[in-house]
Amino acid sequence: MNRRAFLAGVVGSASATLAGCTGILNTGSNTPDGDIGMGSVSFNPQEHEVEVGETVVWVNTDMRNHSVTAYEAGIPEDAEYFASGGFDTEEAARDAWRNGNGTINPNTTFEHTFEVPGEYAYFCIPHETGGMSGTIVVTE
Repeated sequence: MNRRAFLAGVVGSASATLAGCTGILNTGSNTPDGDIGMGSVSFNPQEHEVEVGETVVWVNTDMRNHSVTAYEAGIPEDAEYFASGGFDTEEAARDAWRNGNGTINPNTTFEHTFEVPGEYAYFCIPHETGGMSGTIVVTE
């Protein structure tokens, strides 16, 4: 094979491959607005402060599916439990995830309004072991 033919084939293949990749890269142009982004194994920012009555919006800015799931033992006693998918308990959210429910797909959002002051610890079910967790601090 001559050198020009080889290089033309390599460059053409690389261009086609890279062109296909640009469609899956999240450039932010189609990403909804929100307060907290979801990376591959992190919430950004990891801690977010709001006042009582404010709504927090999480945005999946990653290419992977995520969840927002409160630790039942990590929220104020009188607070409403929250989890993507609308589950009432941490156990229900974990069980549902195994069945494909409670997912926040790429470029979609989840929101929750916080009515009780205090600290709220939450995590992403599939990436919990990787340390994907966060805290919402609700002040009066």
